[in-house]
Amino acid sequence: MFPIMRWKRPTIASALSALALSVAVTSLALSSQAMAAGKKTITAVMHSDLRVIDPGFTTAYITRDHGYMVYDTLLATDSSFKIQPQMADWKVSDDKLTYTFTLRDGLKWHDGQPVTAEDCVASLKRWGRNDTMGQKLMDFVASLEPIDAKSFALKLKEPYGLVLESIGKPSSYTPFMMPKRLAETPAGQQIKEQVGSGPFKFVQAEFQPGVKAVYEKNPDYVPRKEAPSWTSGGKVVKVDRVEWITMPDAQTAVNALQSGDIDFMENLPFDLLPVLEANKDIKVDVLNKFGFQTLGRMNFLYPPFDNVKVRRAAFLAMKQKDVLDALVGNAKYQKICGAIFVCDTPLESDVGAESLVKGNAMAEAKKLLAESGYDGTPVVVMAPGDVVTLKAQPIVAAQLLREAGFKVDVQATDWQTVVTRRASQKPPKEGGWNMFFTNWVAADVSNPVANASVGGRGKNGGWFGWAEDAKIEELRDKFARSATLDEQKKIAADIQKQAYEQVIYIPLGQYLIPSGWRKSLTGIVDGPATPVFWNIDKSE
Repeated sequence: MFPIMRWKRPTIASALSALALSVAVTSLALSSQAMAAGKKTITAVMHSDLRVIDPGFTTAYITRDHGYMVYDTLLATDSSFKIQPQMADWKVSDDKLTYTFTLRDGLKWHDGQPVTAEDCVASLKRWGRNDTMGQKLMDFVASLEPIDAKSFALKLKEPYGLVLESIGKPSSYTPFMMPKRLAETPAGQQIKEQVGSGPFKFVQAEFQPGVKAVYEKNPDYVPRKEAPSWTSGGKVVKVDRVEWITMPDAQTAVNALQSGDIDFMENLPFDLLPVLEANKDIKVDVLNKFGFQTLGRMNFLYPPFDNVKVRRAAFLAMKQKDVLDALVGNAKYQKICGAIFVCDTPLESDVGAESLVKGNAMAEAKKLLAESGYDGTPVVVMAPGDVVTLKAQPIVAAQLLREAGFKVDVQATDWQTVVTRRASQKPPKEGGWNMFFTNWVAADVSNPVANASVGGRGKNGGWFGWAEDAKIEELRDKFARSATLDEQKKIAADIQKQAYEQVIYIPLGQYLIPSGWRKSLTGIVDGPATPVFWNIDKSE
């Protein structure tokens, strides 16, 4: 078992704590001014600070969460995993080749302009370039064109069973709708404005990256009439403002939650749960009941992980229990799981996962590394220290890699730097990287089409790390065409076997993480992805 490592330089820890306290005091003072002005305000500490604000540019969950505040989706997923209309209704032709979408009435962009079919077509095309599930959908699309101002048609080359599930997917990349002029931003560039049609408006003038993000109720938003269910249904905003306050130090945030200086904390530290659960003014609960898969991802472009034998040696050195014990350390909230497509799902498989779940292959890892020709090239591991659910993985993995014979360069940073740097294809010596760690919500990895980490597109639209594997792409196409669950199970197991043999990525276990909020908040909606701030009311 590995304990969670603490930063050894007290000057850095002290500086971070002092900065967090300074930021908290300043931000909360401004929040108090808003409340004094008669505005009902929710103050929240999210799992990360917000810097990248284009939800089509990164899969980072804080950017997705921002997206749900500002933007809306054509379709959405309810708590029964059913796709529901959100901005649009749809009908399907008898031959299953044409999907016609019609926008509902009352949709406006935040700049006052009406939402049009042209906007939505452009938004889907942008999403389809970036998202793994979107890319696979677009492989089957013959045309995607407006019919009139309120409707558009998606025509397929052949029947494809995941059209609605793709457009209604709840998490990164979420297919958010935006004006055509923004959706047509060139590939590789971020959009220049935050103009959506969602329930909140982004207050650009008050945005301080790394400090605070502010959202105000959109008075022009017309909610659906259905009750909210996950990301579907009526998004009724019951407060005037939501402020995301950055507090890098978890203890500072917990203190603020207990004192009532903040209302909501997305990720509670596991070691402080007993204290929070004993506080009669605080509710502790898991909003995402399906949990997270944590994982390691290698860079396939540069040594040493361009060599499959070296990747296999690193894979064999990993031990899920060590990672989970350091990350969570509570049997109630963690689960060893070798299934790439998540345990307790129809596609669960243990093919190729024995060493991960048993943690018994270090000797084999050392032997394979010695045979691989590894020349001692340092493995650059990015280690964010500001997100409670991402601190442990790189430290534990680095120790295991060293034990196997790797030289490891652990580079301490923050998560938003990782989010930016992992997109770089430069060599590690020029600001690139060899390995990073992240978490996916289970909804994002539960099948081969949705799971971005298992794709094999390489530089041609592949996820960070740019694994290239033609066999996996062939199998993913086969899965997309499959008609029965038995067939899907077999194909998913074949994909898992290939992914583990080639070490496309390394699943390091599953976990749940509780959130906490003041009991003055009511109406909090659970879901498979993000905490949402519609339907929440706040009593005085």
